[in-house]
Amino acid sequence: MTEYWVSQGNKWCDFCKIYIANNPSSIRNHELGQRHKDNVAKRLDAMRKQNVAKEKEQKEAARALEQIESKAKRSYQKDMATFREARESNANALAQEDDSSIANDWEYDNTSGYYYSRSTGIHYDPNSGFYYSDAIGKWVTQEEAFAASQVSSDSKQKGSVLKSPFSVSEGAQVIENKSAAKHQSGPPPGPVVSASVNPTRTSKCAPSSVAVNKRKRQDEKPKAVSKEEAAALKAREAAKKRVEEREKSLLGLYGSR
Repeated sequence: MTEYWVSQGNKWCDFCKIYIANNPSSIRNHELGQRHKDNVAKRLDAMRKQNVAKEKEQKEAARALEQIESKAKRSYQKDMATFREARESNANALAQEDDSSIANDWEYDNTSGYYYSRSTGIHYDPNSGFYYSDAIGKWVTQEEAFAASQVSSDSKQKGSVLKSPFSVSEGAQVIENKSAAKHQSGPPPGPVVSASVNPTRTSKCAPSSVAVNKRKRQDEKPKAVSKEEAAALKAREAAKKRVEEREKSLLGLYGSR
């Protein structure tokens, strides 16, 4: 059997950056050489240095992030402390104002033994701790009484804005004025005409001379009529009389013969 020669090609050494013969003996001899060993040591040393530099950068970034977070946390705590102090001071000031306003608003009634609020109209019983509101009509808790007074005040304000009521005397005066005007006016004199008087209105009868803006002359001569027209007019009058004679019994104007 005939054997063919096959080219083995070359092998590239990435450390030495050269081509060598692609056979086991050439590869082994190259790898055992001093040049290849030095290049491999340089590559490993460079990789080691890169890893060290990368780790150092990561540590520095983590340290910077920790410093940023610690500063932000201290600033947040400082802001929260300032906010709490301001809120407490405002709450104390409002509480003092409310206490002073409540003390000025409530009055003590010696006869009944209750406290009365001038602004809301609510009574307070110090013995039972309940509140009485006219809107509810019974003794309830503080929340229910103040809620009912608020609703009633809102409804009163809306009513006053929508319609301003007048006194009883003003209402009576308005009614008297209306009745007096009615008696003074009375029924209209003369016959009442429901239809509109319009001379130009169409009707079944012939239009007047005023409607057509024409005047009849006294000395006007009668129009000459021909024999044919006279015969046609005579026939029309006869037909009209025959129709009237037929319809008399239907209309009930005359007794049946």
